[in-house]
Amino acid sequence: MNNPKITVLMPVYNTEKFIEKAISSVLNQTFTDFELLIINDGSTDNSLALIQSFTDERIKVISQPNKGVAAALNNGLTHASADYIARFDADDICHPNRLQVQYDFMRANPDYQIIGSGVDYVSVDGEYIFTYRPSALSYSEILALNPKICPFIHSSVFYKKEVIIHYGGYNEYAYTFEDHLLWANLIKNEKVCNLNQSLIKVRLNPDSITIDEKWRTASFKKIKYTAILQLDISKHDGLKLIEIGKRQHGRKIKEGAYYALLGKKYLWNNYQPLKARENLRKTLSISPFHIKNYLLLLISFLPESILHAGYHLFKTNLGYQKHDLSINSTNYVNGN
Repeated sequence: MNNPKITVLMPVYNTEKFIEKAISSVLNQTFTDFELLIINDGSTDNSLALIQSFTDERIKVISQPNKGVAAALNNGLTHASADYIARFDADDICHPNRLQVQYDFMRANPDYQIIGSGVDYVSVDGEYIFTYRPSALSYSEILALNPKICPFIHSSVFYKKEVIIHYGGYNEYAYTFEDHLLWANLIKNEKVCNLNQSLIKVRLNPDSITIDEKWRTASFKKIKYTAILQLDISKHDGLKLIEIGKRQHGRKIKEGAYYALLGKKYLWNNYQPLKARENLRKTLSISPFHIKNYLLLLISFLPESILHAGYHLFKTNLGYQKHDLSINSTNYVNGN
């Protein structure tokens, strides 16, 4: 594997529950000329042992002290052997044709530097929730997006390594939005797009450091969106974000945000009111002071036709966006 065509870049931190399925989904790709570069970011659980249980020669493991996902990705970029990078998270699952589809597109369209795709969202237990189709597909549509909207699901992207390195890689102070800040810096100068088909399963995981943005503090969101608009973030602000994020690492907030997100998705994206109510009741039992979730619970009793007809009104009043998963696009389990 000295000259693979693709490097699948996977940072890992304490994902023993999911790592075997994630690795197997990569090894079972129809496209076989790749290396799976795993950056073990100081895992303290059984993740490394499970990785080492695989004997496939395409797997390469680099271990580092726990420094966070951005540092792990930057480390991976320096060790990647291929010109093309397929990003992937250790709690997600690749569809078998993912690498083939993205490689073929990039080879046929060499003027593109980054491509993303649709994804199938699943619960922490692997239950299908809904399929996300990017609202911005073409380069012109992505350019027209509000800068606050991340144009890609991070673990679905496929890009040219040299372009990401040219733009300085991932900013290690952009806590939970290192990808969004990187895209903001390059999309005005580099051609990008999204493929409409779903190529991976993304697992919504309450153990991830990324949570529903509606549960973030006002100060966190102010720093984040100021950084995106200014295309940079200071060390001072980055440390503030980490401090705020650590205060929100408690089980109450993370599980509450997780069940609230499931409740919304089972209303707006895959209408299953019984499941929506089940998850909304769970989040209210955990965090009873989120008034918007009581309103969503009441809305869940409306007939589907009325609910969809009034969707835009509800979105305006409640502050929700149909495809605003607001967990950013990186699931990183309990890392820094």
